[in-house]
Amino acid sequence: MGGGKRFAVLLCAEDSDYVKKMYGGYYGVFVEMLAEEGETWDVFKVANGEFPDDDEIADFDGFVITGSCNDAHGNDAWICKLIALLNRLDSLNKKVLGICFGHQILSRALGGKTGRAISGWDIGVTSIHLSSSSSKLFSSLKIPTTLSVIECHRDEVRELPPKAEVIAWSEKTGVEMFRYGDHMLGIQGHPEYTKDILLHLIDRLLQHTFIEESYADALKARLVKVEPDKEAWKKLCTSFLKGRL
Repeated sequence: MGGGKRFAVLLCAEDSDYVKKMYGGYYGVFVEMLAEEGETWDVFKVANGEFPDDDEIADFDGFVITGSCNDAHGNDAWICKLIALLNRLDSLNKKVLGICFGHQILSRALGGKTGRAISGWDIGVTSIHLSSSSSKLFSSLKIPTTLSVIECHRDEVRELPPKAEVIAWSEKTGVEMFRYGDHMLGIQGHPEYTKDILLHLIDRLLQHTFIEESYADALKARLVKVEPDKEAWKKLCTSFLKGRL
């Protein structure tokens, strides 16, 4: 099925003990969603300064950039190094899928602007609307033009890179998805998350006083009533990354 392809997860977050125990870390969460038989999946903890060697980059068919607690508009040493890597991957025409922070840092690397979302935190299950051009792009997948996805962010892409195209939006966020050429795709939401992971994150945000208790309670109550379109997102992400669109 996978044809011996090789992929890498560029891990931009520290795994919590809970996610490590339940899912094998965020690497395990992505592998669960994206990996197919016959493929090799590696992980580079880029937030800890662990990057692929220059001479092994060519061996990979695609890369996934994860979410992070860091700001994509920050200038930590590892973030600057990641931007340089993404520019190299662009020049090599490598497939790159950016998720949440990954979506924002990909946009920044290609010349876009990111920053705090004017509308504040977006946490929960959000309905996003595919543009008419993306409906054509994903037509072979036979997925709905409105998809529900788990979100947990307070930053956003404010300005797209030149030549990039918005392919999905929501009531709260203007750039929910963008594409750059045929090889780079950014998704603001978390197609890889389960509701269990989001509930765990809500508790952590509350614990670190990023959000108020009343807001956390309201989020949890809403979460009981909605489901993300996980299968459709899996199909979309795997088809993009494996060049099947």
